[in-house]
Amino acid sequence: MSVDDASAGRSGGLSRARGVEGGQAAPWAEFGEQLRYHRHRAGLTQRQLGRRVGHDHSVISKWESGVREPSAGVVESLERVLGAHGALSPLAASAARLPRPPSAPLAAGFFAPLPGDGAARPFAPARPAGDWPARLAPGTCPLHGATACAVPPTDEVKRLPRRLRAAREAAAPATAEPETVHLVLALLDVCERTALHSTSTTVLGTVEQVLRSLVGWARGADAAGRLPLALLRIAARYPQLAGRLRMQRGQGALATAWTVHGLHWAEAGGDLTVRATLTTDLCTLARLEGDPASSLGYAQAVAGLDSSRGWIATLSHMYQARGYAVMGDGAGSRRQAALSRRGLDRLGGRDLAEAPWLADGQGELRVESAVSGGLRDLAVVTGDRATARSAAESAERALEQVPDGMLPTKLLLTLRLADCHACAGELDAALEVVGPVVEQAVSARRRTIAHELEGVWRRLSGGWGGVREVRDVRDRMRVAQESAGE
Repeated sequence: MSVDDASAGRSGGLSRARGVEGGQAAPWAEFGEQLRYHRHRAGLTQRQLGRRVGHDHSVISKWESGVREPSAGVVESLERVLGAHGALSPLAASAARLPRPPSAPLAAGFFAPLPGDGAARPFAPARPAGDWPARLAPGTCPLHGATACAVPPTDEVKRLPRRLRAAREAAAPATAEPETVHLVLALLDVCERTALHSTSTTVLGTVEQVLRSLVGWARGADAAGRLPLALLRIAARYPQLAGRLRMQRGQGALATAWTVHGLHWAEAGGDLTVRATLTTDLCTLARLEGDPASSLGYAQAVAGLDSSRGWIATLSHMYQARGYAVMGDGAGSRRQAALSRRGLDRLGGRDLAEAPWLADGQGELRVESAVSGGLRDLAVVTGDRATARSAAESAERALEQVPDGMLPTKLLLTLRLADCHACAGELDAALEVVGPVVEQAVSARRRTIAHELEGVWRRLSGGWGGVREVRDVRDRMRVAQESAGE
């Protein structure tokens, strides 16, 4: 028996454990006993089991002690890994229906003040960038695991504020209500697609108001003695979009606040995918704020979440490549770039199920975008033109994978390609690439796009400020900024 098992030793009985208050059964105690029994039967330590389901051994210990509630998706993973054949799910479902002892509320930090406008006003539904989904993607719903849950019709969006308010204000709020949960997740999908296909950030109001309502619902359930982990798991997905939209508006502090909230909720709900992607958002925020050391530190922290998962290791390599580049470490940047490409090629079925946005061309788009950014940053620091040309090749490969309609991504990569050419001393190529998108880039009013445009202009004006075509670009930028009211 390992050290991490010793503190949770079990005598072998499967009888229902008793709580310490009033002789009442602790809701999750029997689940914990069964989990420990099946883990021992499988010959695994808590640390080994934790690695297989994406959690620290201390979390496994809390589940076995009955002091922490795993999400529905995690219970399914535990059953699969342990070969429990449905022994755990009924216990989890039963425990979820029982009240939690009122002496064990969630920490106050889970419901700390939230960014944005807290005024209670109705929100308008986001306009879908495509069709309203008929079903959620398998694994999206924390209540039903791998099921592709049906989504209420789009007309129900206008009733969502009333649904959320009723759930929040109920005398004994439930931890989740399936139809409302499905509607909230479908709306998030719509808002994400809208943000991907438009440079506008107007869906931020909808995203933040839904988030506030979700957290209010979770707070009410918690106060009623129910552990609202399913709600927090859903709430954790919204800060990804809220934080990125705040970042695009140049509001780094508010973006960071949403990201940190999301990390707390994702950790509580056991959502490893959200934890990893939110940590990469911290990499981007730190880099934009001119703090490459912190950006690299966050990138390395991604690998620490679970380095045995190929997609997490690949994600970490991608962001480390940029972190090392900004710090001028060419060897480190190139090594991480090579590891990210190799990791992408080796991703298996489990990896792509957990990170579907790395599948097919989308994976190449993300890896080559990160590599191009890192090599370009390195070329800026070192002045090496061969590195800049390699960056241009990566940017071109990334651009080839951008789906139709993803204007923000296409604009950003187009500007980066122009910058790579400028860093390589290729003025004509840089002008040819940047010329058609100057006005679009200015009017986009997105921080990441503006950051790329500023870089292109610094390189052009620094090397060829007296060239007529470069002055023309400057004049067009000025006119576009005046038209945009800047």
